[in-house]
Amino acid sequence: MEKEKETGVVETNVMKGIFWAFLASALWGVSGTILQFVSQQEHLEAQWFLSTRTMISGLVLLIISAIVYKGHIFNVFTSWKSFICIVAYGIFGIGANLYTFFMSVQTGTANASTILQYLSPLFILLGSIIFQRRKPLPIDILVFVIALAGVVLSLTRGNFDSLSISGTSLIWGILSGVTAALYVVLPRPIVGQSSPMVILGWGTLIAGIIFNLRQPLWVNAPHLTNGIVLGVGGIILLGTILPFILLLHALNFAPSEVVSLVDATQPVVTFILSAIFFAAAVNFVEIIGAALVILAIFILQKSHRKLTIDKHSEE
Repeated sequence: MEKEKETGVVETNVMKGIFWAFLASALWGVSGTILQFVSQQEHLEAQWFLSTRTMISGLVLLIISAIVYKGHIFNVFTSWKSFICIVAYGIFGIGANLYTFFMSVQTGTANASTILQYLSPLFILLGSIIFQRRKPLPIDILVFVIALAGVVLSLTRGNFDSLSISGTSLIWGILSGVTAALYVVLPRPIVGQSSPMVILGWGTLIAGIIFNLRQPLWVNAPHLTNGIVLGVGGIILLGTILPFILLLHALNFAPSEVVSLVDATQPVVTFILSAIFFAAAVNFVEIIGAALVILAIFILQKSHRKLTIDKHSEE
């Protein structure tokens, strides 16, 4: 009886974790749709927007972290190695990813940009094969084939003579996938030194400082319409601060491998909202393509998680 109760509690906690992770991923999907609005409808300039988003988000995250973790927020600066790591994360991870994703959405659609950025696990895998000379597994090749087929279907909508987005948007989208991979890889050496929220806060603030060196948020600011204020505020809150807090809260109930599987919510939400608010003509072939990409990433995560578990059990 006690064992059944414990099992029931564990299952309940896991479902709570899945719910909070689902909500976090959904909010990222919402913010992608808002980004398309402010970049295309309000014609917001990338540099000012990114200076504002990163500076405000970084400061808010660090203030919250200081309240929760006190002086431990400075643990990431214990050595030159960790200092260089957090700076690289801020510039080439967060800063580069936010910039490339913005440009991809501005010149294309939130749907296509989200799908291309969602390929980041494949770029991580590709990087390990090229730079670490790891031999690809049969499952890796299968995943690449499925993902490639999905991207082709999603971006052509079945018409193989043309793309549904511009070549410029495609390049920015691919770069957003690469920089999203750097976003994951670069902070790994310092993950054990501090909370993920602290690392994200410092990385975002560093990105904000770099953006503001080129375009201070108080210089040549656009005319702040209600749409811009609500849009930028919504992206800062729903696309950075709130979802990350929810994701950390989800990890209190469910392991990271379970939480990560809910990532697929983001592109699904973006597709739905784009169809509603931008009258995006999403056809069946495009949906199949997006589903194949999501399936490929799911298989990749599940297979490599199993390999990691098997490796640890052997040790």
